[in-house]
Amino acid sequence: MLSLSTEDLQLLQSKNISIEQIENQLNSFKNGFPYAHLVAAATLQNGIKKMSPEELKNNIHYYNIQLLKNDIIKFVPASGAASRMFKSLFEFQNALDDNSYEFLEKEEKYSDAIFFFDNLEHFAFYNDLKPCINKGNSTTKTAFAQQVLECLLSDKGLNYANLPKGLLKFHKYPNGDRMAIEEHLVEAAQYANSKTTQAKLHFTISVEHEDKFKLAFKRLIPLYENKFNISYDISYSFQEPFTDTIAVDMNNVPLRDNNGKLLFRPGGHGALINNLNKLNADLIFIKNIDNIVSDDKRQSTIDYKKALGGMGFKLNNTIHELVQKLTQGKAIDEAYHFATDILDLQLSSYYPKMNSAEKADYLFKLLNRPLRICGVVKNVGEPGGGPFWVKKGETTSRQIVESAEIDQQNPLQKKIMQEATHFNPVDIVCFTKDYQGNNFDLYNYVDHKAAFISEKSKDGIKLKAMELPGLWNGAMAFWNTLFVEVPLSTFNPVKTINDLLR
Repeated sequence: MLSLSTEDLQLLQSKNISIEQIENQLNSFKNGFPYAHLVAAATLQNGIKKMSPEELKNNIHYYNIQLLKNDIIKFVPASGAASRMFKSLFEFQNALDDNSYEFLEKEEKYSDAIFFFDNLEHFAFYNDLKPCINKGNSTTKTAFAQQVLECLLSDKGLNYANLPKGLLKFHKYPNGDRMAIEEHLVEAAQYANSKTTQAKLHFTISVEHEDKFKLAFKRLIPLYENKFNISYDISYSFQEPFTDTIAVDMNNVPLRDNNGKLLFRPGGHGALINNLNKLNADLIFIKNIDNIVSDDKRQSTIDYKKALGGMGFKLNNTIHELVQKLTQGKAIDEAYHFATDILDLQLSSYYPKMNSAEKADYLFKLLNRPLRICGVVKNVGEPGGGPFWVKKGETTSRQIVESAEIDQQNPLQKKIMQEATHFNPVDIVCFTKDYQGNNFDLYNYVDHKAAFISEKSKDGIKLKAMELPGLWNGAMAFWNTLFVEVPLSTFNPVKTINDLLR
């Protein structure tokens, strides 16, 4: 039985976390979670669709028509701190305490940091950095490098290591440099301005950064409303405290911080299903804050966003029509062929034995679910999840799976993982309303067994953390899903500082 103090109980109450939740999490740490059961990698020959030029054109046209009569919103997870981007620079900064720049630049392990300094003037934040650098008297390469890192990373300068990615300067332009959130405003204006000629964006952010985001948008919105002759509707939400998970040591004993309080960690991006569940729109685009291209590369992004949206609207409209007919016992054969031929859904082996009323009810439940169209790109070695066929219970369906969810000690599962040809760039079009226009309760479509445990550290101490079922993994496990190939030109993630110069 878990022993909790009065202070522990007050902490749980403040987070709206029950004792039962904690006990369930501790049991999960002890027992673990089942790995995903991969059946096959999704490929162009098996589960991934590739649009022909004609289909691309037709889907864009259909989307432009739907744009005039539907509410559309762009959902951007933007709460992540940028600190991990600067890992190579922190390591280099520490090494400079005992070594010269000239010595370190000969070391292969510092090549990323050396590349950064060799290309410093090409980064979008360079003009912001210059005034801070010019204040010092850097007479050697070592002193200059130390000064640059202090000005870039700490609160003595730009403080980039403590800001969210969304507020970092990403791209250089002749008439000014743009932050990541700025590029999302530009992008949304060109494909997500719905029937009200208003571009709606929803950002998930951290509470501690709220004022900074609001200040930035206060300055930026008038500029881009004037540029694109539209209006913006910007909303925010935070990761709910009740989605935090308890941290344990390697023996599954709850950890405490330096003040004796139970240690909790954010539950990962899977916690954002709660934020997504509160949005009300006919179509929701999901795209990560750091996956954004500059103007000269943006047209293919706009085209494919519209095409994915157009394909999704066609499918969703057909589903709603079929589901409506099924409630009247009609269109059973039509719904059957749509489910099996278009959505590739696997039906129960008992289906042929059902009578007409049972078939209509069964197909209704199968089709009347949230729908997502996931853009996938050819795998070029990026870290992250990929598209697979996964068996859950008696059925096999399309799923995005992270490497941490795969049993790589199992030769067959590892082989299937290595056969993946595509990668998930988080380019998702979501339809979260039923045939009557009511929002689905997205919690009903989460596979809660798709959580996983990862090893982390805090203050040099190893710990185990629980990641909730990922937003585009287990949190959407029971959605109807299609995979569509999109060009690599639409994918431009920033995981390290040097990625800004891709």
